[in-house]
Amino acid sequence: MAEEDEQQQSQPQKASSLGQTLIPVVNKLQDICSQSGISIPINLPQVAVVGSQSSGKSSVIEALVGRDFLPRGPDVVTRRPLMLQLIQTKVNNGDDDGGVEYGEFLHLPGNKFYNFSEIRNEIQAETEREAGANRGISEKTIRLKIYSPNVLDITLIDLPGITRVPVGDQPSDIEARIRTMIMKYIRHPSCLILAVTPANSDLANSDALQIAGNADPDGKRTIGVITKLDIMDRGTDARNLLLGKVIPLQLGYVGVVNRSQEDIMHNRSIKDALAAEERFFRSHPGYINLADRCGVPQLAKKLNQILVQHIRECLPALKSAISSQLVTVTKEYASYGETPDTRAGQGTLLLNILSKYSEAFNSLVEGKNEEISTSELSGGARIHFIFQSIFVRSLEDVDPCDGLLDEDIRTAIQNARGPRSAVFAAEVPFEVLVRRQIARLSDPSIQCAQFIYNELVKMSHSSMVNELQRYPVLRKRVDEVVGRFLRENLNPAESIIRHLIEMEMDYINTSHPNFIGGSKALETAQQKIRSSMDGGESDMAIVSERSSRSRPVTRSPANGFIKSPANGVVSDQGVRANAEAARNRPAGSSIWGIPSIFSGTESHSSAHEAPKSNSQREPSYNIDHALSTIHLREPPSILRSSETLSEQEATEIAATKLLLSSYFDIVRKIIEDSVPKAIMHFLVNHTKRELHNVLIQKLYREKLFEEMLQEPGEVSAKRKHARETLRVLQLAFQTLDELPLEAETIERGYSLGTDSIGLPLTSSYTTNFF
Repeated sequence: MAEEDEQQQSQPQKASSLGQTLIPVVNKLQDICSQSGISIPINLPQVAVVGSQSSGKSSVIEALVGRDFLPRGPDVVTRRPLMLQLIQTKVNNGDDDGGVEYGEFLHLPGNKFYNFSEIRNEIQAETEREAGANRGISEKTIRLKIYSPNVLDITLIDLPGITRVPVGDQPSDIEARIRTMIMKYIRHPSCLILAVTPANSDLANSDALQIAGNADPDGKRTIGVITKLDIMDRGTDARNLLLGKVIPLQLGYVGVVNRSQEDIMHNRSIKDALAAEERFFRSHPGYINLADRCGVPQLAKKLNQILVQHIRECLPALKSAISSQLVTVTKEYASYGETPDTRAGQGTLLLNILSKYSEAFNSLVEGKNEEISTSELSGGARIHFIFQSIFVRSLEDVDPCDGLLDEDIRTAIQNARGPRSAVFAAEVPFEVLVRRQIARLSDPSIQCAQFIYNELVKMSHSSMVNELQRYPVLRKRVDEVVGRFLRENLNPAESIIRHLIEMEMDYINTSHPNFIGGSKALETAQQKIRSSMDGGESDMAIVSERSSRSRPVTRSPANGFIKSPANGVVSDQGVRANAEAARNRPAGSSIWGIPSIFSGTESHSSAHEAPKSNSQREPSYNIDHALSTIHLREPPSILRSSETLSEQEATEIAATKLLLSSYFDIVRKIIEDSVPKAIMHFLVNHTKRELHNVLIQKLYREKLFEEMLQEPGEVSAKRKHARETLRVLQLAFQTLDELPLEAETIERGYSLGTDSIGLPLTSSYTTNFF
């Protein structure tokens, strides 16, 4: 039994020691963050008090402090969040203020308010400075510390009461704004929620429990406070509410009795009100057995113990968050650096920046950048992609005879013959046409160089080191110098590409070992034509028909014309027979064999009259008249080949296309290999080799140091902000390191189930730390 009593006595000592260690540490962290004016994304453990307007929030907070210090009124009084740190002092601690109650505002460091009415006035004045005098609200927090031997270490945030009807200059969406402000605090897992609800209202419609349920749906970090138990209807009580039978909360409920408005008007002290509250609970039959759930003292003890354990649970995550922020802010601050004042220091800094920039550019081109992207191609990989997957593949897809119709090739062949008859002469049209096709390779080759130039420009922007971000003038100058240098390198690259194409056009090397040659092309073409013919006779008939249409019509003796054969082709024998007949005609007869339309009648023409004979005599007529009836057509201004092809023409066209394809493939391979080499030599590699020298030559000038190393005001502000944030985080980390070992390692099985004054907590909150 003695050991058990000793153990029970040791547990409260541990709890008290832990509470006196952890809560002041968190308060110190809040002070550090608040004094700096720096917003740090670290959520410290705290207790937020929420409730509707006139729910009794202010009375609960004043009862916890034991002093009347909060503004009061019929409308919204709490218009700014009030962070209240209650710090327990000892009566005989050797301090001049030992045992004396006083308050301190963070915005008035060093000023101690011993008169709590002055604290109320300062809260009102500070509220009006930010939120105005006509019921406006503000999210800027007022921070107040109250030192007293009559309080337990607790940190509370009094938030504006939830209201529905705007008053004064409050916006029409005042309710939504207040709810948003409250959620900003209570949504974080590190925040405990003190939900205040009056007992004379329906708990199911409680604004406080409703908004707490949105942030904490499981009720693991919400403490319910039922106020105004003394004004419930006679014969009713709040037992079921306090026992959690209506809306259960894992941390339970505490019931309190507030001072009435009459008590406030008559300046009834909170000490007297607490005594009256104690008498009420002792005398009310419904609450006699619920002493651990009733009264402001029980609420204070419960808040203290729950907050201590909550801080203990949040410590590992808090340390981790501060460490992570330290690393991030340290890196950010290092990126801003410091600008030296001396010329030597400025020159060293400028030289260092230009060297880093050149190294970053070369690393990006070579693929040696430390921050290699895993989501997309970048740097030199994009250059390789342009060469192989865009340029080479596009050339491979080009048809060597693209844009050349068979009629074009046929016309070129005929033009190459001049006035000569049909003799195979494909050499001249082949060279003319192949030059035209080679010239088509110029545009994609130049375009490839433009693509690589654009990629290098992008890489020059991506290579901007952090130091360049601080100096916009220097960054602009670097952009100008690098852009001009890249354009200068592009010109020789484009020039050599044009020369490569012109070289291929100027000399058609038909002796190239991979060239098909004329004989083989002709043989292949003949085989192709023969295999595609359905029958030789049908094709020849087409050719003969075309020939007959192209020749002049020959007259026949019968009916005055020479009769044409059935197939429309006049044979050589027929031509010779007609010529012989013409020689054997008597003088005066027509060489065309056209009988005179004047036969058997007298002629009245002025020409010599033909001697008249019997009917067997051939009629005669005027030769000049017959010749005058034949007229030649005027040749058209544009002559084109006939529609039908002869076998020889088809063979010549096919052979020419084979020659074109063979030689174009040779040139294409050369261009696919030479153009990337030219671009790499004149543009990419030359830029890598000479970039640093060009930057030094153009920018490293002593008279330009001060101008180029000018910082904009925002960079200076960012450096200052980063420096202050780093200082705050370092202080916070040091503060956590100051925690004694027993504050971080509690014995296994330690429970906050009871405290020194016998306050039992709910069983769900009994926790083993390991």
